[in-house]
Amino acid sequence: MTRTALELKGVTKNFGKSEIIRGVDLQIHEHERHVIIGPNGAGKSTLFNLISGRLHASSGEITLFGEAISNLPPHQVNRRGLSRSFQVTNLFQNMTVMQNLRCSLLWSEGHGYAFWKSVLGQKHVTERAESLMERLNLQHQANTPASLLTYAEQRALEIGATIASGARVILLDEPTAGMSRSEADDVVQLIQRMAGECTLVLVEHDLGVVFELADRISVLVYGEVIATGAPEAVRANSAVQEAYLGTEVH
Repeated sequence: MTRTALELKGVTKNFGKSEIIRGVDLQIHEHERHVIIGPNGAGKSTLFNLISGRLHASSGEITLFGEAISNLPPHQVNRRGLSRSFQVTNLFQNMTVMQNLRCSLLWSEGHGYAFWKSVLGQKHVTERAESLMERLNLQHQANTPASLLTYAEQRALEIGATIASGARVILLDEPTAGMSRSEADDVVQLIQRMAGECTLVLVEHDLGVVFELADRISVLVYGEVIATGAPEAVRANSAVQEAYLGTEVH
């Protein structure tokens, strides 16, 4: 039986009299790659903010592996096993690739920041960081500050750091935004390599990336989910085609 990792029941969000999220019901299966798509202004970023605790829902319930996380602050949501990668890279820019990964790994193992302890004494953390760098194809940049990486490399490092944090559910907000086709292909391959370790929920505008990555797709239009299903079923859905300006999803 497939386990539910993340579930939303009747979730709404109002800003004054404006209803942005309008009764969203959504089930995300454990270990699946679930992509949320929709036109600009559909409410995708608001939905991610509700799930990750940056916004409080007006009504409804959000659960993570059966535990209620509705309206918890972001740090408490994170401690329960959900992490989020943003559209804009969120790294320690003056720290190296290795140092960024070490920080995430140490935090996932319950080590707080302590100036009197040396990270160099944590041999297993260094070994895990080296292994992760190879999978990210960043081993040649181990001692490079994050600020000097290309944009695509920074995105890869952020995804790697998010995974290193030990999260069971990861929200990726437009992971290929601003990339060339070859850079986007590299990120797609990275996400495919990382799949299976955790549950991935993505917001993505590039439909080529969507149909290459998704196990299931949910379509959000004006704050409502109008379709959820396998990629081919969603592609053939007439309501989805109409939502995309009356054209078929290619």
